[in-house]
Amino acid sequence: MLNYLLLAAPIAPIPLYITAPFLILLGLIACGPIFFEKFWHHYYRVIAVTLGLLILLYYLVVLHDTHLPAETLADYVSFAVLLSSLYIAAGGIYINVNARATPFINVFILITGAVLANLIGTTGASLLLIRPYIRLNINQIRTYHIIFFIFIVSNAGGLLTPLGDPPLFIGFLKGVPFFWTLQHLLLPWLMAILGLAAIFFYLERRHVWLNYQPKEEVLEKINQKTEFFFTGKRNLIWLAIIIGAIFLDPNVLSGLPHIPFHEFKFSYIREVIQLTAAFFCYHFASKTALNGNHFSFGPILEVVFLFFGIFFTMMPALQYAAYVAGSPAFAQLLNANTLYWSAGTLSGFLDNAPTYANFLSLAMAKYGLSYSSVDHVKNFAYGLTQAPETFHLLEAISIGSVLFGAFSYIGNGPNFMVKAIAEEAGVKMPSFFKYITAFSIPFLLPVLFLIWLLVIYL
Repeated sequence: MLNYLLLAAPIAPIPLYITAPFLILLGLIACGPIFFEKFWHHYYRVIAVTLGLLILLYYLVVLHDTHLPAETLADYVSFAVLLSSLYIAAGGIYINVNARATPFINVFILITGAVLANLIGTTGASLLLIRPYIRLNINQIRTYHIIFFIFIVSNAGGLLTPLGDPPLFIGFLKGVPFFWTLQHLLLPWLMAILGLAAIFFYLERRHVWLNYQPKEEVLEKINQKTEFFFTGKRNLIWLAIIIGAIFLDPNVLSGLPHIPFHEFKFSYIREVIQLTAAFFCYHFASKTALNGNHFSFGPILEVVFLFFGIFFTMMPALQYAAYVAGSPAFAQLLNANTLYWSAGTLSGFLDNAPTYANFLSLAMAKYGLSYSSVDHVKNFAYGLTQAPETFHLLEAISIGSVLFGAFSYIGNGPNFMVKAIAEEAGVKMPSFFKYITAFSIPFLLPVLFLIWLLVIYL
């Protein structure tokens, strides 16, 4: 999808009304669980798949376009396979802590997850920690516990390495040095993690630490001693294989098995390895771990079906966004400020990976550089001799694409997964719009604004 959007950006956009299925699907995701819960629960699969196939047929039959649907399908398969594999691997790892869930302990878990996200990705860290995090807080769990987990572990935590979040991994594959993110994004990472953790700690002190009193028998049990229980160690090996397979991209490593399609190479060996590892994870998983996690395929099936619709209905929206971003009028306004807010806003509601790629390509074109050249990307990342400010533009694109992914449930893949797991555990989660109005705007947006002011603007 990335390559086609970059090539097609100057072309006049398709009719704007073709984005209607995407908006309808977002509206149903937001309103369905509130106004017609039973209907939505029974038919969301049919609705999501139907809307996705409707747009797919439009591209194939009306536009006679096979490039974007093919790349979208490849991106979706990679997304679904990776998320499903990580979900299964994490489901066979049981972590339980017998301790009192104080604000300090919860903040420690969130910061630990943020660090871990840079090693195994935001998806891996989220799926590994969300269940033990819920169990630890089961007697006092509130909605904001899950929301700030999404903010910190599922998104902001992955800003330090290319392994952390898909946009940064794409930059690495295109030529951004591996340790560039650690060198240039450490300050915004610290500001995001510590800022959100401070807000979370305040909410904990106000709503839990001062007001919540556990039952006497519960308090007596957890005050006896702190216990840590871990089972499913062998799944860590499969988890490492799943994450390591991400690097098996035939467009980067020559000689890998692939499906050729015009100038692009679609991987399948990566997905085969990940699915095989997931099969062995589940087949040989500890029953204690699976039972302790109350493992089921319900949450992952919800994500797989809904994101099928999202990926395909999102095609015209992404194509239209690429056209607008590539217009001469927009190009004249290119600077770190517009790149931060533009890439960030789109990343909050569209796929942040193609958003990152489109804006990086556009910023490089301003200086006569090619996005397809590894050397050009590397030089752009460190600053050109005649234009040393280019590294600052890449900072703005990277920070906006990653941090704004937490702004809605669909901004980043792990968001919806964490929501589904929390709901399965009995946690009441806000609707799509309430998530934005009650949490993203009052809590996340001020942190994003402060990062813009101190890192991008000054």
